[in-house]
Amino acid sequence: MPDTARFDPDHCPLSRQMHFLLQTIQQLSMVRSLDEVQHLVAHAARELTGCDGATFVLREKNQCYYAEEHSISPLWKGQRFPLEACISGWCMQNGMAVNIPDVFADPRVPHTTYRDTFVKSMVMVPIRTLDPVGAIGNYWAAPHHASAEEVHLLQTLADSVSVVLENVRVYHELEDRVRERTEELESALQQIQHLSITDDLTGLYNRRGFRLLAGQTLCRLQRSREPFLLAYLDVDGLKKTNDQHGHGVGDTLLMDMATVLRDTFRASDIVARLGGDEFCVLAVGTGDDQHQVRQRFEAALERFNLSIQRPYRLACSLGIVPGEHNGRTQTIDEMIAEADKWMYREKTARRGVKMVAGRG
Repeated sequence: MPDTARFDPDHCPLSRQMHFLLQTIQQLSMVRSLDEVQHLVAHAARELTGCDGATFVLREKNQCYYAEEHSISPLWKGQRFPLEACISGWCMQNGMAVNIPDVFADPRVPHTTYRDTFVKSMVMVPIRTLDPVGAIGNYWAAPHHASAEEVHLLQTLADSVSVVLENVRVYHELEDRVRERTEELESALQQIQHLSITDDLTGLYNRRGFRLLAGQTLCRLQRSREPFLLAYLDVDGLKKTNDQHGHGVGDTLLMDMATVLRDTFRASDIVARLGGDEFCVLAVGTGDDQHQVRQRFEAALERFNLSIQRPYRLACSLGIVPGEHNGRTQTIDEMIAEADKWMYREKTARRGVKMVAGRG
């Protein structure tokens, strides 16, 4: 009994084409961009039928966009035509393949468009027969009547492309959603981080934010040997204001102090409310000494009290210490403790003056 003949795709032209088509469809299944789809399909369409040129056309509302081509000479890549003005438009409007052995004998073909090209014959198939989204065209430089097998191969490719285009669309939609969601999460994280270092009443940094940023800045300043100073202040009369006018007015007093601090110091300085009636500032790169900073701040307080009517007078006790570059590393806690000491001395001295004035 003779051996069963083995199937050899290399000795069957149609089988070779089907094998190539299956490979192309597998490649298309892994494509994730429209440009890749267009490039792969144009090359595959020409290879499938052995034609002299292939084009990939997309429908853009009432126009045909010749997005890609693989051809012996340029055709219409990058150009747009009305649906009614080209055979690809007819193909998409009618949802069926067009086989034209002689382009100059078919009334549907705009002859003037083809006169300066090599095209003598063509086949155009729709990408999706129901509500087509595009078309694939094959062109021949010599008269050619495409066989039913050639049209079938091309239409099978086009049918696969319709699925791939939908997958690409869905893939990009998912990418967009993931990107949007990632941006939302990053924004939310930044907001959470901002809130974690911000005083919700005044909008200044809170104690945590000040320690974090001032500590980092202090290390940099000590390396660069830039001038800096730290101011520590305690607002006068907060408890009295709360008792006499309510905590809402007391909150306004704290916000007013924050406003004066912002006006006195620069955006590059680190200004914070440490809690209660305590505020702190790390002034960076300032050319002023502590006495000049004190005068500028006291002048800002006076301007505020003269310009805005409040049931209180904005005032505070203030301690200022300059940064040192003596080879010893200062910590932010050490500077705060030193400024707090000077602030307390000023507060004690002011109380003593008030007591003497009261006895007089």
